[in-house]
Amino acid sequence: MGHDLRKYAKQTNIRLVIGAIVLIVIVGDGLIYLVYGQAAAISGLFCLAIGLFPVLLILVIFWGMDMIVKRDRDN
Repeated sequence: MGHDLRKYAKQTNIRLVIGAIVLIVIVGDGLIYLVYGQAAAISGLFCLAIGLFPVLLILVIFWGMDMIVKRDRDN
């Protein structure tokens, strides 16, 4: 019985990234809300979104490059 280790590794990495983002948003912003209040928590969410934008942009660029390479490899 064979296992696709690349698929498993990709799945694990995606789950780790999602878990880290959820942890940062819920715990981090939750603590900001508890200590400083609602206005600071909204500001914290805004800052998190701005901070994640370049990371997401880079990931979209890499995803696009990967799709182009896979398409050219099949031809």
